[in-house]
Amino acid sequence: MQCQSEVAPRTCVDIHTLEAAALAATRSAAVASYAWVGRHDQKAADAAATTAMREALADAPGRGKVVIGEGEKDDAPMLFNGEIVGNGHGPDFDIAVDPLEGTSFCAKDLPGALATIAFGEPGTLWSPGPGFYMDKIVVPPQAKDVIDLNDPPERTLVKVAEALGKQVSELRVVIMDKPRHKELIARVLRAGAAVQTPAGGDVGGSLAVLLPTLDVDLLLGVGGTPEGVMTAAAVRALGGGMLGRLAPQRDEEADAIRAAGMSLDRIYNCDELVAGDAFFVATGVSGGPLLGRPREGDGTTIAESLLISRGQVRHITHTAFE
Repeated sequence: MQCQSEVAPRTCVDIHTLEAAALAATRSAAVASYAWVGRHDQKAADAAATTAMREALADAPGRGKVVIGEGEKDDAPMLFNGEIVGNGHGPDFDIAVDPLEGTSFCAKDLPGALATIAFGEPGTLWSPGPGFYMDKIVVPPQAKDVIDLNDPPERTLVKVAEALGKQVSELRVVIMDKPRHKELIARVLRAGAAVQTPAGGDVGGSLAVLLPTLDVDLLLGVGGTPEGVMTAAAVRALGGGMLGRLAPQRDEEADAIRAAGMSLDRIYNCDELVAGDAFFVATGVSGGPLLGRPREGDGTTIAESLLISRGQVRHITHTAFE
C-alpha cells in the first residue's frame, strides 16, 4: 500500500490490516438496519445502515476515500463519492460501499439483504463518475477467459457451459427480476438454462456464482455501479471472471457520462474495476442461504459476516455489540 505523507512520512500498512475496521462497519450497518426489517420503509432502513456505517468508519485507522458510495443515486447525504472517513492515524485507502444491499428485501422481511463494503489500496477502485448502472457478467474462475459482453446471451451460455464441463441445460443463471431484463430472461430460458430471478441484490447473486456451495454458474444483467465495484473486489480476490460496461437507465445519466468524457461502449475487466489489492466484506441483515440475520443471545447481538480476501473466504460469527 502507498504511504501517506504530510508533515512526516507514515509507515506503510498492508491493506488487510483494515479488515477489522471493515467488519465493524458492515456489522454496525447490519444491526442498525435489522431494526427496520419487515417495516416496509426502505428509506429509513437505508438511512439507519448508512448512518451506522459512517459512524463506524470514522474510527477506522487511517484516511479513507469513498470512491463509490451512496450519493445521488440513493438520495443519500452521507458516504457520498469523495467523502473522507477514518481517524487519520494510519494508511490511505479507498472504499466502495453499499450499507444496505437489497433495501426492498429488508423492508419486506425477505432473505438476501446485506451490509457490504470493499476496501482497496489508494487509486485501485474504479470510479464510475456519474454512472449509476452497469451491465455485468460474473463467472467462476474456470470460465473467466471465455466471456465477452458483446456476445449474445445464447453464445455466452454455450461458452460458459463448455468451460465448466456442463450442458447449457445444466446451467443456473442469476438475473434480477427487473422490467429491463424481460427479454434477457426469456432468451436465457429459451436457450435451456435455469434462471433465478431475485427482485434485487446483484452482489448476493455474484457471491452465489463465486461460492460453489450455492450452485449458481453465471450472473447476467444490469445492476448498480457500487455493487459492480464491490463485486469486482470479491471476484478478483477469488480469481473469478467479471466484465462490466456502463448502462445508463435515463437520458440524463447518459448525457452526464458523456459530459464527463467517459465511454458508453468501453468494457471493463475485473482488473480495471479493481486494479490492486482489495478485499470484500458483507454482513447478513435479513438472512438467507449466504448469511444469517443478526440475533440476540445472552445480552449481546450476534451477526454473521463473510470476508473475501487473498483467495480465501472466511465466515465469521461475532458479537456486534457488548
